Amino acid sequence: MPESVLVERRGAVQVITINRPEARNALDADVARAVAAAVDEMDADGELRAGILTGAGGTFSSGMDLKAFLRGESPSVEGRGLCGITRTPPRKPLIAAVEGWALAGGFELVLACDLVVAARTARFGVPEVKRSLVAAGGAALLLPQRVPRAVALEMLLTGEPMDAERATAVGLVNRLVDEGAALDAALALAEVIAANGPLAVAATKQVVLSAPSWGAEEAWDRQDEVVRPVFASEDAREGSTAFAERRPPAWRGR
Repeated sequence: MPESVLVERRGAVQVITINRPEARNALDADVARAVAAAVDEMDADGELRAGILTGAGGTFSSGMDLKAFLRGESPSVEGRGLCGITRTPPRKPLIAAVEGWALAGGFELVLACDLVVAARTARFGVPEVKRSLVAAGGAALLLPQRVPRAVALEMLLTGEPMDAERATAVGLVNRLVDEGAALDAALALAEVIAANGPLAVAATKQVVLSAPSWGAEEAWDRQDEVVRPVFASEDAREGSTAFAERRPPAWRGR
């Protein structure tokens, strides 16, 4: 039986592929454990600077595997959410490369990613209300942080899907590409990020994700706590030195 999740290194980028095309990449316990392990590996490995999450066979993911659910399986990881990333996203940037449908839990995995590259034929949806369910795997909480609240409510309350063109227009999708090109475009975007200072990239993501929970009076002090070690790092000195010497920087992650 083929592995349910494929993990591949492309230089400094970790590519994580949900590999259940026969089940439209539905999420079961095996997929959840494997995705969580892959992002943990990405965060722990100093040679990896960014990750991509995608699906095999022209579909991102159709959401939770209902047959597995009836067997008592869950695609969540205890304390970490869906596939281990919706409640505890990785420290390093993660890009969703979306072809075809990203539906229900599959869409919630997209929302757990920092950036989204989508094919023009991609579709996004949270149809839970059509079954008298709530999109509690992350969409109800995270979608209003990514698009205007009225747009988020439209998706969540109607259960109707959104096409990639509109998803781009409302700011959910960063880059829109031809069908079949999402992974290559995501790799190109990831490589741009991976070329930057890894400490600065991780700290920047931490500030952006944490800032909504910081009060206005404490925000600057909390930001200083995160970024001060970056400014004092060897990499910060290397970045300035490389600029002055007109050469590419050699990051050490310290």
